[in-house]
Amino acid sequence: MNANTESTALNKLTEIANKFETPGKVIQVEEFGHGNINGTFLVTLDSVEEKHFILQRINQNVFREPALVMRNMSTFTNHVRQRLQDSSLTLNRRWEVPKVLLTQNNQDHFIDTDNSFWRAIGFIDNAETFDTITDNKHASEVGYALGMFHNLISDLPVEKLADTLPGFHITPIYLEQYENVLRQYAASCQSPEVEYCLQFISCRQDWAHVLENAQMQSRLHLRPIHGDPKVNNVMIDTGDGRAISIIDLDTVKPGLVHYDIGDCLRSGCNPLGEETELWENVSFDTDVCESLLGGYLGVAQDFLHENDYLYIYDAIRLIAFELGLRFFTDYLAGNVYFKVKYPEHNLARALVQFKLTESIEMQESSIRKIISSFAN
Repeated sequence: MNANTESTALNKLTEIANKFETPGKVIQVEEFGHGNINGTFLVTLDSVEEKHFILQRINQNVFREPALVMRNMSTFTNHVRQRLQDSSLTLNRRWEVPKVLLTQNNQDHFIDTDNSFWRAIGFIDNAETFDTITDNKHASEVGYALGMFHNLISDLPVEKLADTLPGFHITPIYLEQYENVLRQYAASCQSPEVEYCLQFISCRQDWAHVLENAQMQSRLHLRPIHGDPKVNNVMIDTGDGRAISIIDLDTVKPGLVHYDIGDCLRSGCNPLGEETELWENVSFDTDVCESLLGGYLGVAQDFLHENDYLYIYDAIRLIAFELGLRFFTDYLAGNVYFKVKYPEHNLARALVQFKLTESIEMQESSIRKIISSFAN
């Protein structure tokens, strides 16, 4: 991008940021975070009380009805704020709920001349996020954050939330998409890495229905979920190292809490992280798993049932497999969903998740033993 183009883009971002009601004048807008879906920017204000807010352009190729995303966010935040007033859950602990900023004409979003959908969210001060777990205390706090999140919305009727991503985390649907793409792109499947992925998926296709079958048999039930509780969506207080919030609420919707549990453990128990190039060295850390699950179940015991514990291992294994399947499908399709830095980026990501799945499978008895120790 040349200087003129960059200046024009910055001016446009500043103009959009000024559409929202804030306590100060916009003095800087810069790219923020490492998200694969939305465009995210940090806005700096000349204000003493609130120096920053987050400006986001929602990816409408992913979220086809962004207004429903904002409605869910409003339903969620209103419910949680009420729960926090009436609850002893956060006694002596800080817990923040992301705040939606309104536009100058009192809307929760702004649509620009290109029909892009923008929203603004309050910035949580004195907090940071990490791409990987730093130690067992951090793991416990990540687990606590997800447990607190689930606990606070466990009594929110799922009928009040729109399904903003139909089919999200339903692995059989991703398998169908994969098979459709594979038929079209089979001729280009040449490399050893691609062959490894093809074989890996083929061996696990029948098992991939495990959570959906459990729901159909009424062993598991729909609840409100976060949808994307990766480690880097958990905010940690910079002072005391405690979890204070889960951010990135676009995927809040009805689902199985096992999607969240599996995704959190998939993300947290891979020390190398999902962007590592050393995919052959990827492994699932059971010590981190124990700390994270302990933190989670410390606040989740109130609403989990016996069957919920029975499917936690399956969830951990499945969500790692599912994400690998999604990355690989996107690679075959020409990188149309996830942002990439180079043509084989999604293939590399898929290899990481499949290697992680293998490691989970090899340690099944140890992982089940950890789960059982908390269930009793």
